Parts: sequence; structure tokens; C-alpha cells
Amino acid sequence: MPDITATLGSLTLKNPVIPASGTFGYGAEFAELYDLNILGAIAFKGTTRESRYGNETPRIAECESGLLNAIGLQNPGIERVIREELPALRERFSGPIVANISGFSVDEYVECCARIDGEAQVEIIEVNISCPNVRHGGLAFGSEPGCAAEVVREVKAVCRKPVYMKLSPNVTDVVAVAGACAEAGADGLSLINTLMGMRIDVRTRRPILANRTGGLSGPAIFPVALRMVNDVSHAVSVPVIGIGGISSARDVIEMMMAGASAVQVGSANLVDPYACKKIIEDLPRETEKLGVGKLDEIVGVAR
Repeated sequence: MPDITATLGSLTLKNPVIPASGTFGYGAEFAELYDLNILGAIAFKGTTRESRYGNETPRIAECESGLLNAIGLQNPGIERVIREELPALRERFSGPIVANISGFSVDEYVECCARIDGEAQVEIIEVNISCPNVRHGGLAFGSEPGCAAEVVREVKAVCRKPVYMKLSPNVTDVVAVAGACAEAGADGLSLINTLMGMRIDVRTRRPILANRTGGLSGPAIFPVALRMVNDVSHAVSVPVIGIGGISSARDVIEMMMAGASAVQVGSANLVDPYACKKIIEDLPRETEKLGVGKLDEIVGVAR
């Protein structure tokens, strides 16, 4: 049987499959369907300093090969996450937890990251500088290398845990942003977040989303994500978590060949709540078909 463990810095995962932030909540609903401990890790819902209602509805629009979302970082706030959600998640899941943190200022990023850094249950802090669905939010910091580097430096100054920066594809040069983050001290990178898009209701002649635009995810963006992961992994020496349109074990293998050390599965969880479970079950078979004995050995082979 092939070895499907994955490595993120000094952290070893039983497999490379991580439910992406915003598509798995805090695991409660999925825990009713299957044992969460089969997962490599879990990235919980994006968290801000204050609780957020999110954007007005409608905030989901379907597309032929994916969906648009404009949720707007709906979450209960850092205090409640630490007090209630994180302990409840740890009761359901014994593996590594990735804390996704968002902010509207450098000070907010620093405060939230410092607070979550003190929680023993968390193994990785994922700093979201890539959300396209909130005004004056994370995307403003992730669009320019200097701003991204500033967030990294300030957050690293207050954190002992590994800090991974979640990057946006909605930039001129993602490699420049990635390089700036790595040079500023980021321990790893997660990419990509959603691509900005919109849909129009031709009967009402109005945008379907109340926010007008939203983030496109799903199989349609997989080739874009694959290319960006490949470009970035060539340019930096820190681990990369590949995200974007992954819905099968073959997609996982392809993303790892592009340079990802692990992957996050997003929209597939919304289409099929058993998506991660099926991918993990299929991964040894697909790896064996390719004659690969150890999954870690294929990371970045497509160079």
C-alpha cells in the first residue's frame, strides 16, 4: 500500500487532504456523516476580531463548472471561536487544526493571530489576505507585495506557530506577492482563493448576487490554480498548500506534482459532503496505479 502521508514543514499529516476554510464550518455537520479523523487536517471558518453577519442575500450563484459566493466572512468572532468552536472541534477531531484568520487592518490581523497562537489545539495559522467578497478586507493587503510582507512581519512578531499566507489569484503577479511573503518570514503559502466573477439574472436584468460580484470556485478554476501553484512553488522554498477546484484523488496528485505539499478541498464539500472522504479513500488506489510508493516523492515533479 502506498504511503500517502504529507509533510508541511515539521508537521506530518496522515494524508494531504484538508477541507478548505469556509466550506466545512467547524466540522459539526460533517461529523454526523463520517469520522473526521480520516482527514489530514481541518481549516476552520475564516475568523475576524468581531462577529460578522456577512453580506446580504442572495450570496450564492451557481455556474456550470462551479459556483460564485459572496458570503462576506460570516463568523462568530475570535472570542467565541476560542471559547466555544475550537474546543468543540477538538472533541470531534484529533488531527492538526488550521486556524484561518482574516482582518480589516494590520492591527486586527496581529491581535487575532496573537490570540489564536496561544491555543494549544491549533497547529497552523492561515492568514487570509485574499478575500474578494468584503470591502476594504483582506484582498487589499494581498494585492501588493509590500503590503503583504508588512502583514507577515507584524504577525510573525507575535506568533510562535507556523504562519501560512493565503494568497489571491486576483493580482497582477502572484509570484511577486508570494516571494515577498516568503522573504518576510512566512512559513508557508496557501493558494489560490477564488477568482472574482459575477452572474446576471436576464429576467430581472440585475446581478444575481446582492454584492454584485463574488468569488468563483469549483472545477472551472482548477487549471488556473494549478498553474499558479506551479509558478509559486518554483519561486519559493517554503511549503505550498494547493487550493482551487480539487474534487478527485487525481486532482490531488496533479496538484502535488505541480508543487503542493498538501491540498485544500473547497467547493466539492458543498456539492457532495462526502467529497473529502471519497478522495482520501481513492488516493491510495490512484497513487498505486501511477507506481508511486510515497506521495511526498511526487511534490513538484512537474518542473
